[in-house]
Order: sequence, then structure tokens, then C-alpha cells
Amino acid sequence: MIIRKIMGAALTLSLILVLFWGLSLTDSTPVNARSRYAPLQMASLPEVISPATDAKLKVLAQALALVEEQYVEPKTPKDLIYGAIQGAVSTLDSHSSFMTPEEYRELQIETKGKFSGIGIEITLKDRILTVVSPIEGTPAYRAGLLAGDQIVKINGAPTKNMSLTEAVKSIRGPKGSKVTLTINRHGFTQPKDFVIVREIIPIRSVKARVVNDGIGYIRLANFQDQTDTDLQNYLKKMQQRLKPFKGLILDLRNDPGGLLEQAVRVADEFLNSGLIVYTEGRTPHQSMRFYAHPGEKLGVPIPMVVLINEGSASASEIVAGALKDQKRAIIIGTKSFGKGSVQTIIPLEDGSALRLTTALYYTPSGTTIQDKGIVPDEVVKEKEIPAGKSLQKVREESLNKHMRKEGLTDRPWTQPITAAELDQDPQLKRAVELIRNWPPKKLAQQAK
Repeated sequence: MIIRKIMGAALTLSLILVLFWGLSLTDSTPVNARSRYAPLQMASLPEVISPATDAKLKVLAQALALVEEQYVEPKTPKDLIYGAIQGAVSTLDSHSSFMTPEEYRELQIETKGKFSGIGIEITLKDRILTVVSPIEGTPAYRAGLLAGDQIVKINGAPTKNMSLTEAVKSIRGPKGSKVTLTINRHGFTQPKDFVIVREIIPIRSVKARVVNDGIGYIRLANFQDQTDTDLQNYLKKMQQRLKPFKGLILDLRNDPGGLLEQAVRVADEFLNSGLIVYTEGRTPHQSMRFYAHPGEKLGVPIPMVVLINEGSASASEIVAGALKDQKRAIIIGTKSFGKGSVQTIIPLEDGSALRLTTALYYTPSGTTIQDKGIVPDEVVKEKEIPAGKSLQKVREESLNKHMRKEGLTDRPWTQPITAAELDQDPQLKRAVELIRNWPPKKLAQQAK
């Protein structure tokens, strides 16, 4: 029987744990890693099908046979089997999906660190296709897309009931081609079309600058497989340059996430002990705990402020949550997005794969990240858009600065951030003030 053959193929498959936030539209999967896969362990699925399940499979086989034989248009067994799997997975949460062999191959290919697309991360939030974060400097960012924007149409096709995989396939495309996204946003009287030209988008994970008075600034754009190494290199350079090294600002704003392993390593760089994050699922191997390790670390003794906003998701929320719960850093900005579920990729015999939500992430204090996000210790909103200017205009001006190497992280990392630059960024300015007056009153009270 076809159905039993496919189920049998899933009995001894390797599980691959992926921490990502949805799918990246810089091509098709999250933009924030070259390699998305961290081998977990071999799947141990039931080798014996229960009588109740076997009876239901017979009903399914009968239904598929009837469709194959009597439907008005011919359908292949492959079409019917894939359709049945997609139908089953669609009854689950919005992050679970079925990938055809072609889609699964693309997911594996699209982890090389260079992508063709528009530069956004998306997810299904309350079953609505939603922008997690536009990536700074990309076509989506320049067009004025925002975290929380709802994509109601892609090239005129409604996205209702569209899977993440289908959405990604519709939005991605070759360099120079155009895609039209119809966006609904709080404050819009009606949805608005954004016509965006796709580009090749290289991704730099870690950027840095310094502030006068011995303060370092590091921005993580995403969590790639070299993020921890690049972070350590900048910390080493800062320790050599800043005498004394009075504090560090870790900017996780609009960081859509990436590799779980990298999130743990980044948090570990600033902790010498304690829990970083844990997961809980239905099976024992999905319930895991990740701890900081003792040792000499460049980032451990340094006073810290972490910046987050509604575009901070997944891996960045794990880092912010760990440093907050361990009272290692002050978190300022606005509440993060709230993507805290574990997706496991399970390859199937014919080259297709299931992407299943198998667990949830929790901060050390036991707070779930999913749908809750990380609440900052101090809420500081981003600068208001000047009257008479559109967001797109502001971002075009920002891009022009970037092209002239005048953006915050486009200048040499050793060049101090100026007072004028701080005035343009209230959240960063407040972070600098906190470190200059360290320890903050709240942190001092916690230490008593």
C-alpha cells in the first residue's frame, strides 16, 4: 500500500533542529545562516502502527483510490499523497509545513550566505502572513516595510490560506525582477501596494562601532554559523582599544533570529554559569536545557545594555531573555516579536520533508517566548518619523547615507559614534546614558 510505504520510510530518519523564525524572503528560508542545520539525534518513531491508526489509513487509502479513479481530471498518486500530507499538516500550527523534494533541496541550497530576494523575514501570525522584520539595507527595507505588516496579496493573489512555503515561492525570484506585495498596516485606511525589485543580498552578521568614554557597540543582524567567532573578534579588538572597557551595547533590534546553537554561544559569551534557555516538547529528546560554561570569556565582566524591538525574534529573543533573567544586562527598547517555537526538519524517503513544531522555548525563569516576547526592563520608543516625511523617504535617506558609508555601522568600527548620531537614535542614546552612569538604580537594587 502506498500510504504504508511512505509512513514506513519515516521510521528511522535523522532529526535536524532548526531555530528560525519563519522563512526568509531573501530567497526562501531564513536569511540568517549559511548552514541551518544542527544534527540532533536519530528519530525514534513507532515501528508498529496501532489498530485504530491502521483502520484510518485504510479509509484514507480508499478515499485516495476513489479520487484517482473517478475524479473528473486525472491525478497522479504523487499528487494525491502530497496533497494528503499537506492537508494533514495544515491542521497544525502555522510554522509546520510539508516540503516537496524541490522545496527541501532549495532550503538546503539557500544556506550559503548570499541570497536573491527582497530581504524580509515572514511568519504566519494568527494565520495571517506577517512581516517579522525587513533586513536593513535591503529592497524591502528601502521600500518601507515594517515589522508587523500583514501581506494580504502577492502579485495580486490573496494570501489567505497560503502556506509559508507557497508565500516564499511567490515572493522570491531572480535579481532585477519585481514583486508586488499588498500590505495592511495599523493606521492604513486600506491595503497599499509595494512594488519591490529583487536583488542579490549578502548578509553580514556582526557589525560594530565604539562610543567615547570606553563604550563598545555591537550589532547582530542575525545568527549565522560564524556569529560567535565574529563577536569574539570584535570584543577582543575592543578590549585592546578601549582602556578601560567600560561597557557594551548589544543591538538585537530587527534581528529575526537564526541558529539555536549560535544563540546559545552568544549568550554564553556573557555568562559564566546558569541556564540560558530550555525547550519542552512531547518527547524526551525534544526537552533540552542549555547552560553557560565557566571560563575566561571576553564579554563576562563588561557592563551591558541590550537593545530590542518588535523586529527582534527567535534567537535574538533567546539571548535577550537569558541575559535579562540572569540579571546580566539591562534590556531597553520595545517588546520583541514573540517567536519561541522549535521546528524540526524530518527528511522523508523520496527527498521531501516535514517541518514540524516539536517544542517551545522558555527563558531561564520559565517564561515562554511564544506569542509573549521579551518585555524590556525600560521601554524606550524609536524616533518618530518627522512630519511631512514618509517612512519610505526616511529609509531612502538612510540608504543614501549607507551608500556614502555614513550609516551607523558603515563607518570604520574604530570611529566613535557622534553625539549627532546618538540624537537620531533615542534607544541607543539611552543605552549610552545607562552605561555612563553604571550601575543603573534598578540593577543596584537587584544586587542588594
